[in-house]
Parts: sequence; C-alpha cells; structure tokens
Amino acid sequence: QVQLVESGGGLAQPGDSLRLSCLASGNILSINAMGWFRQAPGQLRELVASIRSDGRTNYAESVKGRFTISRDNPKNTVYLQMNSLKPEDTAIYYCMAEVVVSARTGTRESAYWGQGTQVTVNS
Repeated sequence: QVQLVESGGGLAQPGDSLRLSCLASGNILSINAMGWFRQAPGQLRELVASIRSDGRTNYAESVKGRFTISRDNPKNTVYLQMNSLKPEDTAIYYCMAEVVVSARTGTRESAYWGQGTQVTVNS
C-alpha cells in the first residue's frame, strides 16, 4: 500500500509565496516521475509541474518562472515552491507519483495520488 500526503496549502495574497510538500510512504521500491497537478472549480485537472528521478523538470507555461519543483529522493518527497502567486493559481493541488512496488510476477509501476491541498489566492 502506498500513500501520498500533501501539506503546505492555505490562503495567500497576490504576490505571496507558498511551499507545498508531498511525502510518499508505504511499500515503495522506487519512484520514477513525481508531479503536481491542480484543479480549479469547474475546470479539468491540469499538470502544473513534474520532475523525473534524474531531476529533469517540466512546467506548465502559466507557472514558468514563478514555480519550482524539486524532490528529495531518499525522503520520497516532492516540493512545489510557488512564488508571485496570482488569483488564477487558486485551486486544489494534487501530488502524483509513479511508484514501483513489488508484485507477484516481479515489480509493477502505478500512479498514486494524494488527497489534495487547497491553495487560495485573493486579496
């Protein structure tokens, strides 16, 4: 069983910064990509940023230059540093991890999701 737990969301004003954290725990052999997604009311869930196990990153155009994703592999943790927040960043932010676990026939990779953390940006 694998669990992802996010923390760090909350209320911010435009221009403020927040840092999200996501800890993966359980029967983890390794983690490939980790990422952050968000979903605003009435909108589809969208990718915010992702990071591979080798450190390569990918960002949505809307957050480039403002958000930074990083990870601590020994701690199975991924972070999202959000600077210069805007009202349009308001959403529920979800952590995702592609986790390799033991399986009867060897190993299996599956995507796991956290429960989400609310980020609200308004004045």
